[in-house]
Amino acid sequence: MIDINKKIEQLDWNKEPQGLYEPIAYTLASGGKRLRPTLTLIAAECIANGGLLNGDAMEKTVPAALALEVFHNFTLLHDDVMDRAEVRRGRPTVHVKWNDNTAILSGDQMLIEAYKLLSDVPADKLPQVLKWFNEMATGICEGQQYDVDFEHMSQVTIADYMKMIELKTSVLLANAMRIGGYIAGADEAQQKALYQYGLHIGLAFQIQDDILDVYGDPKTFGKAIGGDICANKKTLLLLTALETADAESKAELLQWLLVSDRNEEKIAGVTEIYNRLGVREAAETVMEEHTAVALEQLDKLPQNAACEQLRELAEKLVTRKS
Repeated sequence: MIDINKKIEQLDWNKEPQGLYEPIAYTLASGGKRLRPTLTLIAAECIANGGLLNGDAMEKTVPAALALEVFHNFTLLHDDVMDRAEVRRGRPTVHVKWNDNTAILSGDQMLIEAYKLLSDVPADKLPQVLKWFNEMATGICEGQQYDVDFEHMSQVTIADYMKMIELKTSVLLANAMRIGGYIAGADEAQQKALYQYGLHIGLAFQIQDDILDVYGDPKTFGKAIGGDICANKKTLLLLTALETADAESKAELLQWLLVSDRNEEKIAGVTEIYNRLGVREAAETVMEEHTAVALEQLDKLPQNAACEQLRELAEKLVTRKS
């Protein structure tokens, strides 16, 4: 397997003006799971040559893997400005370390850099990859807008929430899988299986993220706990609580939603209601259901070491602490 971290480190951000490129270097150097490019490479390895891609064939997938990772990090710069998030991966966010304008402009440049990287995809594969990439990018923006809209809407259903996280989170993982497999020669049935694996892993991943935002350890989670509660984010936990609460608990929860600033008392109060209603366990059940659907897709792919990696990765994602 290609060392994707080394490939990311080799990207050159030592350019002028440094005020534009230094925040990009800072963002990509902060680590992260590298989940999107890793999925791209594993999907390619699973499909081609019985899971034994030669070096030249594997290199053909690298531009797409890098483009997906740079694009993902671009979205985080802008998300952090919109959410007023202060910490990302245990470090100050770009808009905190520099300012809002820097985060917006450096994020814009990261989007451009992602397309520059994507242009190195093999010419015969590029039109289809570009089509999927553009559809994915539009979906992510739509999902982000739904997320923003939901904060000010009184009526949001669990189905609305699931559609939002599919767009905001899952389509990126799904396309990482499909694009990697496609470049390596996946047929239509394999492309569909790869896409569905990524889609359902993405749903499970986001639900786990929502759970960790309430129940995680700040030292391992990499950002402050309770951010979603403070922002009244319509997460699966909140929506489940609103749908299942008795009249007294619902009234108490709605009262907490009127508190608008970051408030430790609010975090503790809402968490206590979640505990009382068994919301965490309900969310974990939904997460496990999507993980099971993702694992079913692997039966439709070549059974090799790379496929086994995807199986292990699915299990790790739903038990992660960060």
